[in-house]
Amino acid sequence: MTTQEARLGVDIGGTFTDVVLEAGGQSFSTKVLTTYAAPEQAIIDGMHIVCGKANLTPRDITQIIHGTTLATNALIERRGAKTALITTEGFRDVIEMRTESRFEQYDLNLTLPEPLLPRQMRYTVPGRIDATGAELRPLTAADIEPVVEAIAIAGYESVAIGLLHSYLNPAHERLVRDVLAARLPDVMISLSCEVSPQMREYERFNTVVANAYIKPLMKSYLGRLEDRLRDEGVDCAIFLMHSGGGIISIENAADFPVRLVESGPAGGAVFAAHIAARYGLDKVLSFDMGGTTAKICLIQNQTPKTSRVFEVARSYRFKKGSGMPISIPVIDMVEIGAGGGSLAHVDALRQIRVGPESAGSEPGPACYGRGGARPAVTDADLVLGKLDGKNFAGGSIVLDEDAARTAVLKVLGEPLDLDAKTAAFGLAEVVDENMANAARVHAVENGEDLSDYTMIAFGGAAPLHAARLCEKLGVERLLVPPGAGVGSAIGFLRAPFSFEATRSVYMTLAGFKPETVTELLSELRSEATAFVRTCAPDAEIIAEYKVYMRYKGQGWEIPITLTPEQVQNPDKAIFEERFNADYTRLFGRPVAGMDIEITVWSVNATTPPQPVEPVQQETGSSVAVMNGKCSFFDAALGANVNGYIHHRNKLDSGATIKGPATITEDETTIIIPSSRKAIRQPDGCIDITTQIES
Repeated sequence: MTTQEARLGVDIGGTFTDVVLEAGGQSFSTKVLTTYAAPEQAIIDGMHIVCGKANLTPRDITQIIHGTTLATNALIERRGAKTALITTEGFRDVIEMRTESRFEQYDLNLTLPEPLLPRQMRYTVPGRIDATGAELRPLTAADIEPVVEAIAIAGYESVAIGLLHSYLNPAHERLVRDVLAARLPDVMISLSCEVSPQMREYERFNTVVANAYIKPLMKSYLGRLEDRLRDEGVDCAIFLMHSGGGIISIENAADFPVRLVESGPAGGAVFAAHIAARYGLDKVLSFDMGGTTAKICLIQNQTPKTSRVFEVARSYRFKKGSGMPISIPVIDMVEIGAGGGSLAHVDALRQIRVGPESAGSEPGPACYGRGGARPAVTDADLVLGKLDGKNFAGGSIVLDEDAARTAVLKVLGEPLDLDAKTAAFGLAEVVDENMANAARVHAVENGEDLSDYTMIAFGGAAPLHAARLCEKLGVERLLVPPGAGVGSAIGFLRAPFSFEATRSVYMTLAGFKPETVTELLSELRSEATAFVRTCAPDAEIIAEYKVYMRYKGQGWEIPITLTPEQVQNPDKAIFEERFNADYTRLFGRPVAGMDIEITVWSVNATTPPQPVEPVQQETGSSVAVMNGKCSFFDAALGANVNGYIHHRNKLDSGATIKGPATITEDETTIIIPSSRKAIRQPDGCIDITTQIES
């Protein structure tokens, strides 16, 4: 038995499950196909592979940190538990009425997404709390019992409780919980005052319903995972990555599974932020492309941008408002159905469309030889010469180029009268433009110019496409870190233990009350710290403060960060100054003569970030050793180009590669187009920049 620390990071994706083991200062990783019927099986298989590489046994693992798309997939595919909602009388249809906004103004056939629960599964109770938290109409146990009896007869597994203004006064929600628990002790219960204590009943009700809907599934999965790991001899703490970029205990994850919805992508953003800190970069565009989706995130001052609301399962890919809003702390990113497994087709206008439907791991792209007949992005990359079919995933999967070519020709080439290579180029170019457009929109929404940014690319498919995205976006520099193919799993191992507590308490600056501000933020700090203590009892914990502010009458707020000093001595003038500065940065100018409102208060308790060792960057001191010849289609030139193959693990520090070229490794392939050159940095990063013509 070894005494060294051995930490395991595991990311379950839609196509691959990534497993990373860090032990003795070394990192060992693998990718295995996700096993949908029993996701824990892929974790066990991957764990044995990396333990074998490290010459360890599962018993030697001292910590496991896990992220998963299971919660997201259950919401998207509507595979949750039989769930009921109990809400305030007169508000039964809030989750169906939504906000009544038209997210596609000119679509006469606009179809709104169906609510997670149909009307017959939504129940109401009398009683009413007003907007100040005062009780307008009392609620008694006798009022609740008939509803509970109806729920018992219907046989629900899980119940969401969302009453009006419970974020200010949770007494009625807790009474409903107590009556329900006494009558149905085996039914799982979620309270909106605990899951998302924030104003706006549509988002809050939707969030508590989503939590209740996936709670039995996630509790069952996490329980099975614990049991399987114990059977394998693993006797260490298991933690979960949450959507806000931190780590929580498995018990808290089981109670609040909705916080896991963006756990995998959040790990990727943490990974990119860690690389940004090592290179001293203040403006980074994180690009994570896996088998099923692509995720794009802005990272400023080595910190990912965060939000408190995001959408799952958008029915219109780029349209805000077309999805299911989840009101929890989350790393702010745009996510589109553009991964290696995303499937292509020709639409009624004879245009190539890609995604959001994905081949996943079962059956996977056509080239996997597992029964897939429709072309995916990976098939196009193979036909274009960007992948080596004999050495894909370290040789664990042999790709069938004939099957890929046949699928591309049948579905795209024949309807459009194109040869296989041209059709594959069309597929790849469409998916690259989709991702580039998503990045442009995300940047504009945040008032940013991407030409000032450095891209950091990771995920199994991102290094294949990242340089082309940089060409489209005008981004001059691209970093592909070591371990890029399993970047999110590595990010789990870099993340702090953290929990963000939020609460809606309305206050105007005209009616600013310093003593109320101090008390409120102190309560939130205690609440958040208590959650972190369940994971790290003896660790140092720091608090990060944020308030959401707007001009009076506006419909949405912007986040304002406060220092501990500003929290200890709250000053109305400082709050106003910080708001006006951030508002001007985003929208160009402040609005004079209007009162300012604070709607949401937030405290994030977190352990300090891991220390970062700066990289002494190379400018290129030698020519890289070549390991063979390659030929691939260069989209910018519109033609095939011939270059050289380089093995990443054989590159010395300072080795320089001029495009066109490919850099291969077990988990991904990096494409260096003719417009770029690459330098291998001392930490293993491939630093790709624009090649200046001589």
